[in-house]
Amino acid sequence: MHPPEHRIVRPPKPRPGDRIAVVSPSWAAPAHFPALHEQALRRLREVTGLVPVEYPTTRADSSPEARAHDLEAAFADPEIRAVVATIGGDDQITVVRHLDPEVARADPKPFVGYSDNTNLLNWLWVNGVGGFYGGSTQVHLGAGPGVDAVHAASLRAALLDGGTLEVTDPGVSEDTGVPWTDPASLTSYGERDATEPWSWHGPPRIVTGRTWGGCLEILEWILTANRFPLPPSVLEGGVLLVETSEELPSAQTVGRILRSIGERGLLRAVDAVLVARPPTSDLEQRPPEDERRRLRDAQREAAVATIAAYNPDAVVVVGIPFGHTRPQWILPYGGTVTVDGVRQRVVADYA
Repeated sequence: MHPPEHRIVRPPKPRPGDRIAVVSPSWAAPAHFPALHEQALRRLREVTGLVPVEYPTTRADSSPEARAHDLEAAFADPEIRAVVATIGGDDQITVVRHLDPEVARADPKPFVGYSDNTNLLNWLWVNGVGGFYGGSTQVHLGAGPGVDAVHAASLRAALLDGGTLEVTDPGVSEDTGVPWTDPASLTSYGERDATEPWSWHGPPRIVTGRTWGGCLEILEWILTANRFPLPPSVLEGGVLLVETSEELPSAQTVGRILRSIGERGLLRAVDAVLVARPPTSDLEQRPPEDERRRLRDAQREAAVATIAAYNPDAVVVVGIPFGHTRPQWILPYGGTVTVDGVRQRVVADYA
């Protein structure tokens, strides 16, 4: 198969001592939970050796135009060598139209984020710049007693070391941490469940491909707003990343969104799909363990059946710890991932 014609640059890595922009392109959580933010900045320095730099909108609820201005300032500043989001949110789709792609193309630098940041990662991807899916300072660095080992390893790989890492299951998972209004959120994890083995579907073959995708609900917005104005062929041979948010969409909703993506021709184009372990509880509701398992099983069945209807030759893995979960793996976005259906392994390239 010929490689996709759409070229994506993998930005150069910063080095310890370089400056990293800490931005709030969606919700400015640091404005409301400053203690968590300060702890996140300390841990960011400790884990990476990078020097955090804040912007006016990092700690202030701001307009889409103001947030776009700070993003462009970060990408334009030659002393800033990477950009990380504090958290996701709900309205980043309104920020993207204010961004100038030439600024990001002129000096590509790694961007790390997930959830609503699917908007920005997709915008960079469409404009030829790769990023990394996962990580938010507020959730994965600031909260809890420390930084989970798999998150720290993949964050360093994304921002500093490059190389390849096998994506492994940490054995436990939490949907939400301690509420941030509780001082214990600075020192304690949320309730963590034992994970189930990943489920593998499709033919036992090995796929190495370029990634695209993200939070399924945000992908629906992106495609509705025509923010992916490229033919399905740019995803040929690629690996689709799919995960769902704390809004807990039903299995039926998951199937319907994937069906629409299939009708767009995108499922047929890719050779593999990674489906994340979905959250099944939030701060208001935590169903019993057997019900949470049933909800995960239903979402898995909907995803596997829908993908198979459009591409029975795709290798599909369900249960990967990325997206709205903790411990969380950060994965390449526009970089390459190997999905080995023979040995049932997933290996990510953080170049």
